[in-house]
Formats: sequence, C-alpha cells, structure tokens
Amino acid sequence: MTIEPDEVAALIEENLPDAVARVTTPRVHDDEDEDAHFAAWVVSPVFEGESLVDQHQRVYDAVGDHMTQSVHALEIKTYTPEAYAEHGDGALDEALREAGLFPVDEA
Repeated sequence: MTIEPDEVAALIEENLPDAVARVTTPRVHDDEDEDAHFAAWVVSPVFEGESLVDQHQRVYDAVGDHMTQSVHALEIKTYTPEAYAEHGDGALDEALREAGLFPVDEA
C-alpha cells in the first residue's frame, strides 16, 4: 500500500489542531518493498511548551495506522508559529498566513 506526500500532509493537518504541514520524499520510493520515506515540516501552536519528543509523537499519532502500513520512515521538524517565523525556511509562510498562524509582520 503506497501513500503520497500530500496525503501524509493532509492526515497531519486533519488530525493535529491548527497544523500546517509540508511533506516531501527525500529518498527514492522503492516500489518493490513498498516502503516510503518522507520528511515533514509541521507548524502548530499546540507544540507550545511541549518537549521535542512529545511534538514528534503528536505527528506520529496524526499519521496513525499509516505509520505501520504505508509509511516506512518519517523525518520530522516541528515548530510553533513563532519558532517557524524565526527559524523556518519560509516555504510555509503563505499557508501559515492563510491559516491565521503566521505572526503579524511589523511594518
């Protein structure tokens, strides 16, 4: 059973409160073994005050049974909106603005 990166992102966004996710495939998909390796960048205010382990566990929980069925590996980077504004790569800025999660720019 295979799963696409956008499906993994949708699972995260549907199952993690106020989350914005971007998921890519950093490794080549191996159709013979049907294993899929993904990288996920996830921004959510629910990460505030949580340990990195707890943040990552929330993402694994959001992906649910797919972690044992169609996702072989998931590299995760998690951020609060404020941390992403300071340390993120900018790729999620527009999606965060649309979700109302991007900190207001001072003009």
